[in-house]
Amino acid sequence: MRKLLMVRYGEIYLKGLNRPFFLKALVKRVRDAAKPFGGQVWLHDARVFISDMNDAEGCMERVSKVFGVHSIAPAIEMEKDDFEGICEQANELMRGLSGTFKVEARRSDKHYFLDSPQINAKVGEYVLMRNEDHLKVDVRKPEHVLSIEIRDQAYLYCRVYPAVGGMPVGTGGKAALLLSGGIDSPVAGYMIAKRGVQLIAVHYHSFPYTSEFAKQKVLDLAKILSEYCCGIRVYVVPFTDIQMQIHEKCPEDYTTLIMRRYMMRIAERIAQKEEALALITGESVGQVASQTIEALTVTNEVVHMPVFRPLIGFDKIDIMEYARKIGTYETSILPYEDCCTVFTPRHPATKPKMALIEKGEAALDQEALIRAAVDNAEIVEL
Repeated sequence: MRKLLMVRYGEIYLKGLNRPFFLKALVKRVRDAAKPFGGQVWLHDARVFISDMNDAEGCMERVSKVFGVHSIAPAIEMEKDDFEGICEQANELMRGLSGTFKVEARRSDKHYFLDSPQINAKVGEYVLMRNEDHLKVDVRKPEHVLSIEIRDQAYLYCRVYPAVGGMPVGTGGKAALLLSGGIDSPVAGYMIAKRGVQLIAVHYHSFPYTSEFAKQKVLDLAKILSEYCCGIRVYVVPFTDIQMQIHEKCPEDYTTLIMRRYMMRIAERIAQKEEALALITGESVGQVASQTIEALTVTNEVVHMPVFRPLIGFDKIDIMEYARKIGTYETSILPYEDCCTVFTPRHPATKPKMALIEKGEAALDQEALIRAAVDNAEIVEL
């Protein structure tokens, strides 16, 4: 008999002949997550198992953030032929609980001498007879479910903890996230990473107009994301010179849009360098002047790769709630301004005219500015 963690996956079940590809990626991610806790990880019979951890609770918390993991159960593994031992262990698991319960057995070994209803009845009776003062049976809406899985061994558990779900990172390609210090972009990155996409992050830093505290805030956000993404590379792009030139040489009402167009160009250049195939932003229709449909069309025009905007139809309150759920909200609201708040025009254009944008950009040495920004970007591995 030994204690272990039973890790279950969800959507991967729906995959056909390429399921082994997804399972191999999932096991690698779980193994990386469990490594600091000394855990041994293996895949067997549609389950991922972790044993020999030096901190089971810490390991479970970390693995629950691995995309592709649906749930985790602390389980007891024991010989399936020792049915009396199974009953005794079931009783031990339920001893400290009170209220209603039921037994839920599953047999992948169809040659086992008892079928699932018989296991339910015999184990349920055994537990009830020894805990009648604080437990009652309710097979419809029980407060506790005692699960027994009969595989090559027997596995017993009564607690199941939900995990993040989704698909293993790396199975869906790679994309570049435009990461600000705000609430929206970390949530957008999380949502795309949950679909198996590996992230790199691009952040624009306007020193000295934005402080080192603002930069650190973004790196802290990226670190939170990295726990879900199994690591993340952040490009901190110097953006002051570009913003100064836009401010000095371009029409005031168009400075924000021209700045956004340069951000997209630089992000695409970095994405190509990293062999990423798409860009991700946290934009939502109508949230600010640069996020009207007309403005988004203008910023899309300067790049050739797809731009994913998972929050495009979200209300701000919905985004804030999601940020709280993934743990980025408290960091995002720290009062350190990012480059998007520098040189903000009084009346930004909401229905821009392309001719005026092109006229403003003609005063800038586009290629030199982009090359300098990319070449001088600081790379931080998290």
